[in-house]
Amino acid sequence: MTEHLLSRIDHIQKNNAFSGTILVRKNEDILADSSFGYANRAEQLSNHTETRYGIASGCKIFTSIAICQLIEDGKLSLDSRLHECLDESFPHFDTNITIRHLLTHTSGVPDYFDEDVMDDFEQLWVEQPMYHMRRLHDFLPLFKHGQMKFAPGERFQYNNTGFILLGLIIENISGMKYTCYVQSRIFDTAGMRNSGYFALDALPGNTAIGYIDHEDGTWRTNIYSLPVQGGSDGGAFVTAPDMMKLWDALMNHKLLGKDMTTELLTPHTKEEDGNCYGYGVWIGMKNNAVYKYHVMGYDPGVCFHSAYYPEAEIKLAVCANISSGAFEMMRGIEEELGL
Repeated sequence: MTEHLLSRIDHIQKNNAFSGTILVRKNEDILADSSFGYANRAEQLSNHTETRYGIASGCKIFTSIAICQLIEDGKLSLDSRLHECLDESFPHFDTNITIRHLLTHTSGVPDYFDEDVMDDFEQLWVEQPMYHMRRLHDFLPLFKHGQMKFAPGERFQYNNTGFILLGLIIENISGMKYTCYVQSRIFDTAGMRNSGYFALDALPGNTAIGYIDHEDGTWRTNIYSLPVQGGSDGGAFVTAPDMMKLWDALMNHKLLGKDMTTELLTPHTKEEDGNCYGYGVWIGMKNNAVYKYHVMGYDPGVCFHSAYYPEAEIKLAVCANISSGAFEMMRGIEEELGL
């Protein structure tokens, strides 16, 4: 199995010039541990297993875990309303928006990156320079006076603003900066020693630079394409082994108790194409049973997928420092392993 899997991974890599790390584990056995491309193209520093990669929206699960921890601590509830949790004024927001709505992308609040209005993430930074985006409060001007898209609970619509709001709630209730809370209560607890929310202008060693490739073969880095420091809707850096530790800690109830873990991993809403969503995690269903929990993230110069297949006891992480290719790699691995 392993030999065929590695051959399949190599084939996919050659077809799409994949740059990143692939780690696949069944229980404690490593089925694949492959790295390709450069973490730093100019210096020709290769990607490897311990390379840190940006994961964009893949870290919405961290925000969801943090919120659920505060609920377990008795400081919040799923039915707590947004206007009760923050002192900020949102003139046009519905007062019935709850924590549950925000967690499940059903709140109806305006998304600061609305794909119906713009298709290029970089357009955001024309009026609000990305180098000013270092704290969650820096995002408020992008949506604070926006109009509701629909009534809370009406439907699912993926929404980054909702997770910025959840991060602000975490800061307000815990008294800690969001990134410090996640570092302390999630990364440290799970043993994710090589992960963190690093600023793009102060990246530590063993961190992959994100690359945006052009059709003519030229490229540029993504330093002017993203907020300078990530937050509660995306932007953390992790290693592939650390994502394995995240799944282990979550499934073994090191981050949340059994009941709250079940709540987080329950399908609460569904996209039009049938994909289900829990709290910060996508859920794949077959024959009315869960076969996959997964998280993903895409930004200019970033693509990421990580998944846990409970019946097969397989975990995978596909981390890349280019804009596409992680999905094709994950799909090829799933096909090879019959997942």
